[in-house]
Amino acid sequence: MVKKVAIIGAGPSGILLAHYLLRRDDKYQINIYERRSDPRIISFSKSRTFPISLNERGMSALRQIEGLEAAVKAVSVEMTGTLFHQKNGKSRLTPRKIPLVTLDRTNLVIVLLKELSQKYDESRLKIYFDCQCTSVDFTAKTVTFQSITENQGFTVDYDLLIGTDGANSAVREGFLGTENFECEQKYYPTDYKSIFLDNSQNSSLNLKSDNIHTWRLADGTLMVALHQADGTMSGAINFPREKNQIAGLSSTQDVLQFFQENFPEIGQMMTEEEAQAFLNRPIAKILTVRCNHYHQGDSVVIMGDAAHAVSSSIGQGCNAALEDAKVFDHILNEYADNLTESLKQFTIQRQPDGYALVELGDYAFPTSTGLFIEFILREYIAKTLHRMLPNLFPPSLIDIIFETTVSYSEILNLYQGWISKVKKSNEKLLNI
Repeated sequence: MVKKVAIIGAGPSGILLAHYLLRRDDKYQINIYERRSDPRIISFSKSRTFPISLNERGMSALRQIEGLEAAVKAVSVEMTGTLFHQKNGKSRLTPRKIPLVTLDRTNLVIVLLKELSQKYDESRLKIYFDCQCTSVDFTAKTVTFQSITENQGFTVDYDLLIGTDGANSAVREGFLGTENFECEQKYYPTDYKSIFLDNSQNSSLNLKSDNIHTWRLADGTLMVALHQADGTMSGAINFPREKNQIAGLSSTQDVLQFFQENFPEIGQMMTEEEAQAFLNRPIAKILTVRCNHYHQGDSVVIMGDAAHAVSSSIGQGCNAALEDAKVFDHILNEYADNLTESLKQFTIQRQPDGYALVELGDYAFPTSTGLFIEFILREYIAKTLHRMLPNLFPPSLIDIIFETTVSYSEILNLYQGWISKVKKSNEKLLNI
């Protein structure tokens, strides 16, 4: 019997999961509902978007579906290292053995959507945009939506409901009325604003296109910028919520002066138009989420940010979300599409990683300058020891996160001492 699946949220994990489910013969009929418009037709606002980096974890999940890896790489830029810029004009390169695949999140969604629509027709797949989920009824197995374009509500039924609808998930909201569900939501102590630069504005700058470029100020403000496939650069500036310098910028000249003084390479490329746009962009907050289970009975499951939203500090949000789809597919294989057992196993196998992911995102990188210097030294020593004696010493923290598919819970166990040290330091520094 064909199972009717409702996927709420057409982000990377939701669309990739549709790819996985639809290749399982004719077991599933997929309906995807997304509150935003079709990105293939209507351009999204740039106010909160920023580039994402896909490492081996995310690329491995894409690689399981024929054609996806090549299609994604065609609109991406490969990063072979991270270049740390200093105020004195010097820089330090941290190379990568396995390049990161970087692209704008919207472009990733468009590629996944195009590939999905080309492979499957409406007899098995239907995608509804501009439909906001307003409520769920787990007992009746129904979901209610509000059509944004038609300004009217409608209700659909399902055999399997999958919430891939982000950190503010409406599907997860339905879990709150169920027994023994616990969910911790909190804002990461740093906020961000996105930045978009036309690299051709200053061709004399030599910001290599295959490097992620970063700058760091003494107060913990971090600027990250990288090249896009269209020749432009984009990124984000992350800054402490309290006592931040961004809040005091009140004019275009203030913005230009701030970047020219603190991030001169960025300041040289920033136009007055971008400075004004930067000034007008709202400050974006990062919500982290940890849940004690990801499923309800045999018919509801949450994945991606809905289950384990994480800060952008270690670049794992999208990678973890894509990996969720891969893990769920493996579980369906192992339990012959028995949803009762498969959903239970998804929580058992994935929840510890989700918890560890948020912990790593919060505390892998220290806020204090002193501890950040120690972090750099630790990374250097760990890389050296692992290169000399790989069987005795694990990869460095950053290498094991970015260049392997080792589980997040195992990584946390390996580096629990460092994570605890950073946690104490950050809490003291930020008065948490």
